[in-house]
Amino acid sequence: MNIKLNQTLATLLMVIGATQAAAQVEVSQAWVRATVAQQKATGAFFQLKAKTDARLVEVRSSVAGVVEVHEMAMDGSVMKMRAVPSLALPAGQTVELKPGGYHVMLMDLKAPIKAGDSVPLTLVFEAADKKRETVEVKAEARQLGAPAPAMHH
Repeated sequence: MNIKLNQTLATLLMVIGATQAAAQVEVSQAWVRATVAQQKATGAFFQLKAKTDARLVEVRSSVAGVVEVHEMAMDGSVMKMRAVPSLALPAGQTVELKPGGYHVMLMDLKAPIKAGDSVPLTLVFEAADKKRETVEVKAEARQLGAPAPAMHH
């Protein structure tokens, strides 16, 4: 009986460990706008869905010297863009980063980004308990108006 109990406990611990190792935030439809010659900044876009309340607190990429989460919003009759310190991700809701809304700015680009390039992004999320999770994403570079990329994580 002790052997069966030990096997059951071991199985339970493996299931708990696998559950904790699973990503708390799902990233889908990631893409980056391709650039033209001499362009030093571009946008990255994707959808985020958190299992529990969380925040996107940082984005990094080896292709850019500066990476920031930005918000586009109307200020009277003028559309303005500003950096935000974090982006709230309510549990179970899809938050879309898209042109004209929240998005990631890749600035001080180290080289042009051509359609079809794979752009590495490192997203850092913080849960309500202050634990952080890092998710690596490869975003396809495409021209604005091109078909949406296949969903992947």
